[in-house]
Amino acid sequence: MTKILRDEDLIGSALMGVAIDALEIAFLAGAGNRLVSPPRHHVSFPDRGDLVFTVGGILGDKPLAGFRVYETFGGTEHSQIVAVWSADDARLKGIVLGERLGNLRTGAIGGLAIRHLSAPDARIIGILGSGAQARTQLAAAAAVRKLDCARVYSRDEKNRAAFATEMQHALGLDVEPVRSVREAVDDADIVICATTSQTPVVHARDVKPGVHVNTVGPKTLQGYELGLDVADTAAVIATDSPEQAHAYASPFFLAGSGNEDRLADLADIIAGKAAGRGSLGETTLFCSVGLAGTEVVVASAILDRLGLSA
Repeated sequence: MTKILRDEDLIGSALMGVAIDALEIAFLAGAGNRLVSPPRHHVSFPDRGDLVFTVGGILGDKPLAGFRVYETFGGTEHSQIVAVWSADDARLKGIVLGERLGNLRTGAIGGLAIRHLSAPDARIIGILGSGAQARTQLAAAAAVRKLDCARVYSRDEKNRAAFATEMQHALGLDVEPVRSVREAVDDADIVICATTSQTPVVHARDVKPGVHVNTVGPKTLQGYELGLDVADTAAVIATDSPEQAHAYASPFFLAGSGNEDRLADLADIIAGKAAGRGSLGETTLFCSVGLAGTEVVVASAILDRLGLSA
């Protein structure tokens, strides 16, 4: 019988560490040309939205293959489907339904960037945004760095207060809601920008030298959440998928800025093929665009961890 997981099965901070470690293997596979990860594919349903497909997997001794599909239709409830096969024997390992796996995967990629690009002694983190992505990014940061405190700002006072209470309880970390962007990022070693803003909410003048920044929200010339001057000051600019960054319908937000050719593949940094942080005083930037196929790797690792592989 095929094993099926739902959102309620993916609760627990331990799974973030499982996801990050699985993605480390996947990114190393990518650097060795053993990761199958084409850009996502959209199928449009006029006046309704899209079905969006990501297909991929990993090659090697234990090859995996699978897909994720999600929709952009109107409505209050949205869901996703991830299916995982063992590619050497056609065994369907399992299926994951719901939204949490995608958020967990994105957070874990952010955690991987923090592991390899932030200062090893990073202790203070500032978060802009208080939604699902901000939650998983903070959980991932806490999984790879010994944080002392977090400060969160979002436009809605109730939302940021709820975020602080929930994440403090979940992570055992001091999380403080603050009243401005400046308060959130001032003196922070790590900054998570996970907003829905179409205009920049943080600039280079707001952050200290040596900071590591993850941007998770809008990143095309139609709208972007991060000031271009942050990229100007960054010694390293990385992304999880250069191919996806160049496949947006609207150009990537760095296009024309003089920084687009500096965009490194995080996989190459992890594998030592490209330079990462060179000193504690260097600013580093990670632009999360979503590496297709990695949901399959994370789903497989979670199915194995829970002892549910078919």
